[in-house]
Amino acid sequence: MTDFVIPKNYTKLMKDVETPFLKTTPIDAKVGDSIKIGFLIKEGNKERTQYYDGVIIAQKNSSINKTIIVRRVLQGIGIERIFLIHSPKIVSFKLTKLAAVRRSKLYYLRGLSGKASRLKQRYN
Repeated sequence: MTDFVIPKNYTKLMKDVETPFLKTTPIDAKVGDSIKIGFLIKEGNKERTQYYDGVIIAQKNSSINKTIIVRRVLQGIGIERIFLIHSPKIVSFKLTKLAAVRRSKLYYLRGLSGKASRLKQRYN
């Protein structure tokens, strides 16, 4: 059995590999903000852009693996989706509303509905 040895310059090596795939214009959205994300959908031979709008309830930061969880309520049912920010399938981001929140994860919104799930607006 061979043991895998991590090279001493592992972090530099990983950074060199990941850098070409990072998006040049990062998204500056925070947890609680409402966002409209356009992503590519492939249907047969054609590709089209589909938009998904909702509230960012969680965010994980890890260079190329940065993800956000976006929640929206459709016909009274909550739908959540995880988006990989640096994915080539993501076409556009648009901030629709900014919110002032005091938590880093808004999982408590899952238990609320209607007016109770509104967030306080933030102004720049």
